[in-house]
Amino acid sequence: MKILVIEDEKKIASLIRKGLEAQGFVVDVCLQGDDGYALATSRPYDALILDIMLPGRDGLSILRNIRERKIPLPVILLTARAELNERLEGLNLGADDYLTKPFFVEELIARLHAVTRRATGAQQSILEVGDLAMNLITREVTRGGVPIELAPREFNLLEHLMRSPGRVLTRVQICEQVWDYHFDPGTNLVEVYIQRLRKKVDAGAAVKLIETIRGVGYRIKPSS
Repeated sequence: MKILVIEDEKKIASLIRKGLEAQGFVVDVCLQGDDGYALATSRPYDALILDIMLPGRDGLSILRNIRERKIPLPVILLTARAELNERLEGLNLGADDYLTKPFFVEELIARLHAVTRRATGAQQSILEVGDLAMNLITREVTRGGVPIELAPREFNLLEHLMRSPGRVLTRVQICEQVWDYHFDPGTNLVEVYIQRLRKKVDAGAAVKLIETIRGVGYRIKPSS
């Protein structure tokens, strides 16, 4: 998932970024309200983590305008203040959840999963292609019931492939959509990670799931 964090306290923003990226999230951080609002209304994100007290446009103003524009973005509010009326105002404006500082990043991650599941209705928590299964909540991957250990970047790539079996992803799409990197034509990063996935997912299997479409890109072979 791609997450936008609008938080002006650099230490907290850095803590959130590190915690989320360690769990495989793609994270953009903005330290100022006006810039954050511009990102939230111009780029696609799966969720927004929004501090209430910000320089420039404040968090409640950002939330109000996002909801007025009918942007269906799940929002978790962060606040250093615990007053009931502030929490109620945020929820009445359309916030999906809130956390009072200080908080544990693990709790924030659990709440992110919860609000994104609610936002997408019947979103799958388990992806399956043939005998390959991925649990998006626990981040466990198995093939034929045998656990597969994946690094965060490997997990993100496999998830993207499994969400659309048969769809070909180009090297540019993988770099920019999966990992949020600007594509460098001279890099072999994608090839390296495809090879790592093949060794972990397809090694020893009778059916090879990860396919190269010559001159185009890569895909997960759809189930027959």
